[in-house]
Amino acid sequence: MSDQNRTAPLRVGTESTVPALRVGNMSGFYGDRISAMREMLEGGELDVLTGDYLAELTMLILGRDRMKNAELGYAKTFLRQLEDCLGLAMEKNVKIVANAGGVNPAALATAVRELGTRLGLAPVVAHVEGDDLIGRIGELDIPADAGFPVTANAYLGGFGIARCLDAGADIVVTGRVTDASVIVGPAISHFGWGRDDLDALAGATAAGHVIECGTQATGGNYSFFNRGEIADPVTPGFPIAEISADGSSVITKHAGTGGAVTVGTVTSQLLYEVTGARYGGPDVVTRLDTATLEQEGPDRVRISGVRGETAPTTTKVSVTCLGGFRNELTFLLTGLDIEAKAALVERQFLAGLPDRPAEIDFRLQRTDHPDADTQAAATAMLTIVAWDPDKDVVGRAFSDAAVAMTLSSYPGATPSAPPGRGGPYGVYIPAYLAQGEIPHIAVLPDGTRVDIAPPETMAEMGDGHASDGLDADGAPLAPVTPSTGATTPAGATTPAGATTSAVPTTRRPLGDVLGARSGDKGGTANIGLWAGDPEAYRWMREALTVEEFRRLLPETADLPVERFELPRLNAVNFVVDGLLGKGVAHGYRWDPQAKGFAEWLRSRVVDIPDHITAPALTAATSTAVAPTAVDPTEENA
Repeated sequence: MSDQNRTAPLRVGTESTVPALRVGNMSGFYGDRISAMREMLEGGELDVLTGDYLAELTMLILGRDRMKNAELGYAKTFLRQLEDCLGLAMEKNVKIVANAGGVNPAALATAVRELGTRLGLAPVVAHVEGDDLIGRIGELDIPADAGFPVTANAYLGGFGIARCLDAGADIVVTGRVTDASVIVGPAISHFGWGRDDLDALAGATAAGHVIECGTQATGGNYSFFNRGEIADPVTPGFPIAEISADGSSVITKHAGTGGAVTVGTVTSQLLYEVTGARYGGPDVVTRLDTATLEQEGPDRVRISGVRGETAPTTTKVSVTCLGGFRNELTFLLTGLDIEAKAALVERQFLAGLPDRPAEIDFRLQRTDHPDADTQAAATAMLTIVAWDPDKDVVGRAFSDAAVAMTLSSYPGATPSAPPGRGGPYGVYIPAYLAQGEIPHIAVLPDGTRVDIAPPETMAEMGDGHASDGLDADGAPLAPVTPSTGATTPAGATTPAGATTSAVPTTRRPLGDVLGARSGDKGGTANIGLWAGDPEAYRWMREALTVEEFRRLLPETADLPVERFELPRLNAVNFVVDGLLGKGVAHGYRWDPQAKGFAEWLRSRVVDIPDHITAPALTAATSTAVAPTAVDPTEENA
């Protein structure tokens, strides 16, 4: 059976009177706040509650679970949340859509039905499958040395979810759909959108991208968290998208919850883990550079104007492999002669290894300061990491070499913790297949399997430099240099802050005037920076060239860096390929998912014109109730 002639419950246009769809989020990753499902159900009105549980590393974890037990491979915390809240959700008639099915959505759907029976309830459950391509790993372009494949999952779109909801499902669980699809799918069902409603699909995708990471849209991980803009930053509320028939939306949260929804918090999330102005997905290519944000009121930000382009011909497939085994340890080096101490450790450690690992790296982190007034401030760290196909090479032998040298090494020799036995590491590989070659199946509540057809019209996706060609003033943007992706506007100079006209400047951290958010996609990291007004955007656009970015962040000097511009968001986005090695499960950076990468850039000091200021506090203050101060004299009353 195919969905080619699917009859939607209601087809609407932009003038429809169909009410907005209230979609809440309760999870941004596997391990998010367990109480969020109840908080969202009890906090106010919702039509749909969604959860995103999957990431590259999560797929590897769930894949290994399935290797141990064929009945596993899904996010078990989702079942714990449902055990507490299933009755409440059904009483309030709130649909639940989550990608918690991981690599085994059918097993999770069965477990949900069994849970309902134990609770004396009868939820109508459906699931989406087809994304699991591990049996077709030979068709994918995977390096020969990647290791043992554990998972291979295509990113499906939202139409399978919509078909399940059309069939009356109360709960829909999926495997690897795009993060935004758990939000887009309910909107497709509610409004009756078809494949050609590209602008509506793109608008819902933008809303989904904003709320799928949970509290990052309501003040979590926010650059300006300490300016008083975020009420009760300890426990931000989870976000809600009120999606309209034309795809526009209002991002908000339940009244009385912590955090805040401002143009700044929404901008930051729009820039999270993206590349250029074109945000690709299996249903539509979303033009992020066409989005317009407006603060409508307290904790209400409208996203409008988002345009969609034809769906791409290919779909991304996330592949995770067990690449081998790794181990690491860190020596603390205190006081004088740090470089010489590190060199001695390296010679001694290598001499003590019975077998040299396939890869071994010594990284000295100069966290020490001269004439320090605390021992911690006088201490540097030398981290040793090894990778090998043989677990014994990086296991006991690796640890023993570190222990054996501690009394015969540098003065003050000490590890930061006892050496461990090591363990397996994963490798993430992105691959691509034609959309028509990937099954997309909605398994309806009665067991009927419906094939979801790919878009009838598809096209090669353009590059990320897709802006309208206009800057914040409506003037043409300067051309892009093809070799680097860097924009080279007339008058742009290095270092940052230099301009063609003499204006007063002060050396200040970039973070004084710019917000930013960073993240990871496999071995790639991005930093999206945004300014508070067009004037600050113009300065940022001129000052932060690719060359200046590399100067400010020397660890990127030899890596491919691209810069993309989003003038309507007053933003630029830098994408750094290879910073994270082969992905979070392989690398050993202090910040393996690049979450603090943006904050490093914001801390760098440059010459900033005095008239450039930080984004203004939103005029619409949060409705959250601030914590009540406790009188210390009454603490034990």
